[in-house]
Amino acid sequence: MRNTTLCYIEKDGYYLMLHRTKKEIDENKDKWIAVGGKFEYGESPEDCALREVNEETGLTLNSYTYKGIVTFVSDKWGTEYMHLFLSDDFSGSLKECDEGELMWVEKEKVRSLYCWEGDKIFLSLIEKNVPFFSLKLNYVGEDLTKAVLNGKEIKLPFSEECI
Repeated sequence: MRNTTLCYIEKDGYYLMLHRTKKEIDENKDKWIAVGGKFEYGESPEDCALREVNEETGLTLNSYTYKGIVTFVSDKWGTEYMHLFLSDDFSGSLKECDEGELMWVEKEKVRSLYCWEGDKIFLSLIEKNVPFFSLKLNYVGEDLTKAVLNGKEIKLPFSEECI
């Protein structure tokens, strides 16, 4: 099982999104995701989020909120525990990312980008300011087959009324 982080960086009604286009073998190939990555030895979720944001964007997070943990179960990619963060307090300048193209995207347009279906669920939880949550997402191939929020199954296909 892998531990990863994902951080939605917010500025003036936009999220900084990464279009994953540069790696050949990439479970997120061609998808739009927030920035983050895999833990290195000895890192806490916070350590990993700070390092990954800086490595991928050139930005330094001055403060952030730990929003929840997302458990991905995939028949193709295995199991991953993703620690989810949100920040609107950062410094520095954007740099070119070696994993894809960084772009500021209007928050209300993010869900229309090509992304994992489950991302729309945790993005809704963030935007509704749901307190710290645990979300489990089961995938068969690219298809979201089950979603469980804080121990209770969410009806699929997902709609805002589910939360």
